[in-house]
Amino acid sequence: MATIRTRSRGSEMLLRLTAYLTILVALILTLFPVYWIAVNSFKYDIDIFAVPPEWLPRNPTLKHYDEAFVQRPFLRYALNSLLVAVGTTIISVGFGTMAGYALARFSYPWQWRKQISFWILSTRMMPPIVSIIPLYLFFNSFDMLNTKSALIIAYTAFNLPFATWMMKSYFQDLPVELEEAAIVDGDTQWGAFLHVALPLARPGLAATAIFCLIISWNEFLLSLIITLTEQSQTLPIGIAGRVTQYKTYWGEISAAGFMACVPIVIFAFIVQKHLVRGLSLGAVKG
Repeated sequence: MATIRTRSRGSEMLLRLTAYLTILVALILTLFPVYWIAVNSFKYDIDIFAVPPEWLPRNPTLKHYDEAFVQRPFLRYALNSLLVAVGTTIISVGFGTMAGYALARFSYPWQWRKQISFWILSTRMMPPIVSIIPLYLFFNSFDMLNTKSALIIAYTAFNLPFATWMMKSYFQDLPVELEEAAIVDGDTQWGAFLHVALPLARPGLAATAIFCLIISWNEFLLSLIITLTEQSQTLPIGIAGRVTQYKTYWGEISAAGFMACVPIVIFAFIVQKHLVRGLSLGAVKG
């Protein structure tokens, strides 16, 4: 019996050690690019290409941050990205939540629910590049080129299908009996949605918001075509602009790229407590 317990304990320790090593490797692979960008942003140009590489800057400098955010309009690019990403996220999550709830709860004649759901999902399958010319002509006809409003509309068109499907899956996992009980107590269908279903779907709201924010913050292709001026261009366009015909400004790219990671990380930390699913588990017992 003691031998069996020893073997069981040894297997458990080995399994735990393997899990820890796997997590460590995943963290290194995930965080090393961010760490390397951050380190390079504080190096002089000659130190960035040092062989062997310098894992820590010997003479830290803020030269690249000054060039990126003081001498060049990277701060304007960042503000444009922030406005576009936040606006897109609010609209996509708002409409996606209501559409997802309607698909999860309401009844439709024949098989319209499946057809509508598939149509919404099929728009997500379309590569964004095939819509470049129609979008350009559309915004040009309404004199909306080089505007942040055009970017918000374009980004929302591509984020809304995913937001709808994601929220639909969360609402389907919620027990409908909770909303029926609220209606029996005198609440309306809209009230049951606001007071019961929506609070329980906070994990879905957080995950959907993070997805929409990251996609909108990092989007490059649509912004490249729709915007042409510094007043409307986003941070990815500004960073790509430092790759010129004669020189690549790695220091400025590293500084701007590292600062571009900060807002997303902060937002993820703020909503991380809502990312754990299962708030409604056990709410209804048979």
